[in-house]
Amino acid sequence: MKTISLILPVRNEAGLIREQLQRLQCYRAKGHEVIVIDGGSVDATVQQTQGLVDKCEVSAAGRSNQMNQGAEGAKGGVLLFLHADTELPFDADERIFSVLSAQGRRWGWFDVRLSKPQPAFRMVASMMNLRARLTSVSTGDQALFVEKELFQQIGGFPQLALMEDIAISKLLRRQGRPTSPAGLATTSSRRWEENGVASTILLMWRLRFLYFIGVKPQRLREMYYPSHD
Repeated sequence: MKTISLILPVRNEAGLIREQLQRLQCYRAKGHEVIVIDGGSVDATVQQTQGLVDKCEVSAAGRSNQMNQGAEGAKGGVLLFLHADTELPFDADERIFSVLSAQGRRWGWFDVRLSKPQPAFRMVASMMNLRARLTSVSTGDQALFVEKELFQQIGGFPQLALMEDIAISKLLRRQGRPTSPAGLATTSSRRWEENGVASTILLMWRLRFLYFIGVKPQRLREMYYPSHD
């Protein structure tokens, strides 16, 4: 039977992680595995995973390190990288296998909606989905999934302090077109709520532009994370 390894890179998510893992128990019941890789939490994140995961490990900080470590020991034929604050659509596993099989694709992501229903948040989600489809570049909020064999073939996530989602998407799109199953993943709007919709959009555009012109990801991380990390 085909199986998926759901890999969650987390850090200081004690307030979210248990509820997220409880939602994922339906996939464990179907033979898939759930792996949490903690990047050095100073709260009770690791303790909150007890009894709800197949594996919980601690790694060096940084999502690239965390996701690569999770993938290294994963047993599933498909890897799905999931944030602690992103909820998968119903029967995400069946949706993934259906499109991979029917379309002959090897990687993809889900379109998203934000957790708040206000028009501004719906606009943000629409922009994210449109940009991803036009560029074949996924964001971390979109639950990227990829066949493990292909992931290993490209060398996993590049070791970047930020923009690892853009970097791996560019590697993957050289190997073939992505797919996007039916159904929406629901990701938290907390980033936009905390810092304002317009301010957050402008910051993300700025970071992407600076990355495009060659600014080092470590510098971009310093610009992005002071209010988040």
